[in-house]
Amino acid sequence: MADRTLRGTRLSTFSFESETNVVPSERRITTYVCPQGHRIELPFSVEADVPPVWECRCGSEAKLLDGPEVTPKETKHVRTHWDMLLERRSIPELEELLEERLSLLRESRGEKPTSKRTA
Repeated sequence: MADRTLRGTRLSTFSFESETNVVPSERRITTYVCPQGHRIELPFSVEADVPPVWECRCGSEAKLLDGPEVTPKETKHVRTHWDMLLERRSIPELEELLEERLSLLRESRGEKPTSKRTA
């Protein structure tokens, strides 16, 4: 087993691939400016789609210099548990279920059943 190992090579950190005949893609420098005045210059490939906003180091959104105006995305209404419940049941059905569960709970505690609520 020991005579099969490659001695003197660093397989984990060294690549046997060479960079001959490799042509890097053409780059362009894009500039972003945040509301606090920070300028960010980033290299992008000429073929890449340049995003209209970039997160600045201060945490705010930097906009592309001389870029198109950013339109905010439409946010979808967040459906809550209550919204989903109302899709399946009506309010009178929910009130009836609540009364049933409350009467079961009262019986398990040993309380006397009470008359139904009047709204």
